[in-house]
Amino acid sequence: MKGGFGGMPGGMKDLFKQMQKMQEKLAKAQEEAKQVLEEGSSGGGMVTVVANGESQLTSIKIEKEVVDPNDVEMLQDLVMAACNEALKKSKAVIQEKISQVTGGVNIPGIF
Repeated sequence: MKGGFGGMPGGMKDLFKQMQKMQEKLAKAQEEAKQVLEEGSSGGGMVTVVANGESQLTSIKIEKEVVDPNDVEMLQDLVMAACNEALKKSKAVIQEKISQVTGGVNIPGIF
């Protein structure tokens, strides 16, 4: 066990270093995720929503023309569709960042 790290053979030492590097890269990806902003819209742009990489909505814009007190359900559907689109897009960007760090290996609980 010459050249080992804390009693670890050389191969284990290399694996440990690789894991530390991956952990550092994942931490950087998590910080970058906070900066991701993705937009979703519905109703031909009548409702626009922006979500960040932490799956939080950062803004909602609703055009006056789509607000009809007699058809609240339509507005609710438009808001929900725009929110889902924005969140789906931001999640895809984050998954791509994770994939770049992990080489495509899915590690549960990272984001």
